[in-house]
Amino acid sequence: MTRLGVVVPSSNTTVEPEFRAVLPDDCTVHAARVPLEDVTADELEKMADHAERAASLLADASVDGVAYACTTGSLIHGSGFDTRLESRLSEAAGVPATATARSVVRALAALEVDRVAVATPYTATLDRMEREFLTDNGIEVVSIDGRGLVENTAIGALDPADAEDHGRAVLSATPDADALFISCTNYRSIPAMASLEAAFDLPVVSSNAATIWDLCTRVGVRPDLDLRLAETG
Repeated sequence: MTRLGVVVPSSNTTVEPEFRAVLPDDCTVHAARVPLEDVTADELEKMADHAERAASLLADASVDGVAYACTTGSLIHGSGFDTRLESRLSEAAGVPATATARSVVRALAALEVDRVAVATPYTATLDRMEREFLTDNGIEVVSIDGRGLVENTAIGALDPADAEDHGRAVLSATPDADALFISCTNYRSIPAMASLEAAFDLPVVSSNAATIWDLCTRVGVRPDLDLRLAETG
């Protein structure tokens, strides 16, 4: 039995079901929650202060790996914060650790993506921070489109069809992108990704898909992701 630990915002309702939907039967998911109601820079910064305590609590469950499952929460202090966060979590839990922002960079690198179109539920402020983070990591953001949502439960209430429609609109307006990235671990999108890949004949990465792929790679588990990303492993 493999146990995966996830540190999730307290208002996130998507990480656990999306993880469980694609993991094998002999792999379980265990969550520790850290406080966040609204997806703002101020709340994301405060949430990160609780990361190590959450990881240490997951260690009590003898997890085999830990993920900090929040995209903007793991890039809030710019490039380099994500890898420092991974080191902090790994030390606190005593197991391999990933942070979603870094998992996304690894996923795009594995897919050999240079130019990405991005769909987010965020405000313009967080979109700007995400663009800067990706650019600093060598990924050209050819477009980024946010829905302007702040309340995290409102993001989690969106249907995967909303993410698919959003992704289609972004890709239709950005024909020169190498891939689509659907950002936010609370934006339900994994069920929509295969159809987007088929329709546009290019890779689609989501925050949760990247986090699952990265964490599972580290602990030797193969998730059931029917995506181009899964073929890179």
